[in-house]
Amino acid sequence: MSSRPSPIIAVPALLLLVVSLWEVCATRRAAHAVPGDPAWHAAAAVVRAEHRPGDLIVFAPAWNDPVGRLHLGDLIAIDDAARMDAARYARIWELSIRGARAPETAGLTPIVEREVDGVTVRRFERTPVSVLADVRERLVGVRVEGTRARGPTLELAEVGFAPHRCILVVPNPGAPVRVTFPAVPLGTELVGYAGLADVFTRRDIRVPGRIQVEIDDVVVADTHLGVDDGWVRFAAPTRPGTADVTFTISAEAANRQVCFAAETRR
Repeated sequence: MSSRPSPIIAVPALLLLVVSLWEVCATRRAAHAVPGDPAWHAAAAVVRAEHRPGDLIVFAPAWNDPVGRLHLGDLIAIDDAARMDAARYARIWELSIRGARAPETAGLTPIVEREVDGVTVRRFERTPVSVLADVRERLVGVRVEGTRARGPTLELAEVGFAPHRCILVVPNPGAPVRVTFPAVPLGTELVGYAGLADVFTRRDIRVPGRIQVEIDDVVVADTHLGVDDGWVRFAAPTRPGTADVTFTISAEAANRQVCFAAETRR
């Protein structure tokens, strides 16, 4: 009787060897495909040469953000990093790798585009929105109804693994909190964002939150906020004038940290 192994038995081992070799080669190619510090330093120099105060700098893909901040973080103010969105910015610099695009530049055509050792530098220009009122700047004089564990307070919070300057409210379970901003100037649109703050709370408490928006007691937006939803946009058309704007925050679980921001625009 032969003691040689069957070819059939050897096939899985051979396949495993081939897959392992492929993974090693792929990993090495991926490492070489990511630009190093000299490339990022050169790309940052392109931005610095033409950067103006008020410009926004973004990176793509999102996981590359820490690398970009290492080289250009001194040009990114806290308010820029914690922005509600990018609509206020007339000029946006985008530094990207592997053909990625940042959501802030979606639909825009670059004015300038340069390839620097694997880092693509693009500059976009557009007419920014005109902001009439920002509720984050109007907390003085706000009316609050309903029992709550915390808030409303203006915070620099983590929402969706990104910093956001927003108004934090922690309602008691099943007890909605109404936050009313009186006599808010209105343009043609109210735009806002909301989400659940604190990654550890989201991990431990999986119950969603909810935010409703009323203009002069008429509901114009109703948004559910799941633990994996991140920074969620809501919007409603408005008529020019002034009106009371109310945000109603609720959750069925304790310590549900809801953070929101909103602007009226024209």
